[in-house]
Amino acid sequence: MKKISMQVKLIVPLLALIFYPLQAAEAPVSISFPPPKIIGTPVPIKVPNLEKPGKQPTIIAPAGTVNLAANKKVTSSDAAPIIGDLSCVTDGDKLSDDGYFVELAEGKQWVQIDLGKSSPLYGIVLWHYHGQQRVYFNVVVQVSDDEDFLTNVKTVFNNDRDNSLGLGAGTNLSYIDTNEGKVIPLNKISGRYVRLFSKGNTSNAANHYIEVEVYGTP
Repeated sequence: MKKISMQVKLIVPLLALIFYPLQAAEAPVSISFPPPKIIGTPVPIKVPNLEKPGKQPTIIAPAGTVNLAANKKVTSSDAAPIIGDLSCVTDGDKLSDDGYFVELAEGKQWVQIDLGKSSPLYGIVLWHYHGQQRVYFNVVVQVSDDEDFLTNVKTVFNNDRDNSLGLGAGTNLSYIDTNEGKVIPLNKISGRYVRLFSKGNTSNAANHYIEVEVYGTP
């Protein structure tokens, strides 16, 4: 009886390896942040549901995870940006100086990144303009395999609490943009397209994007 029991103990782990392969070791993703640079005297910001300053969350991902958005094609609801070029969003430059950001028109606007193919995604980092202390309104981040975002849409961040964008009311907090951007860990979802919305900010009604990184496995 003891011999049979020992055989069972040996077989079960072997079956587990066959049907459930070992997962790649996961570790925190190393994110490169630009140096802080604030122009002018910071003005106190008073908006409802504002996140308290603190440590950013950590993106945990398996070995081989890279920034899939690097130098990928960017499209937008504003085909003719006021300042800059849409390629700024994925060019790897995260400074807030002139020439490093794209400015879109007032009102509801979005930028969209085509990752080239559907891939497992583990985190997104978003940088709006951070040369001044400001809060961007109605920030929504979505992932989909549909270029038009009509089907299979996954909302991974939404602080549009009054549903002014018409995408559904969100529960995330508003936040002050800094050189560390906004780190959004993902729960192992997949997708090809990433779309990011905003609707003005506390300094003006325009929409600005410096950089977006999307971490996943090719």
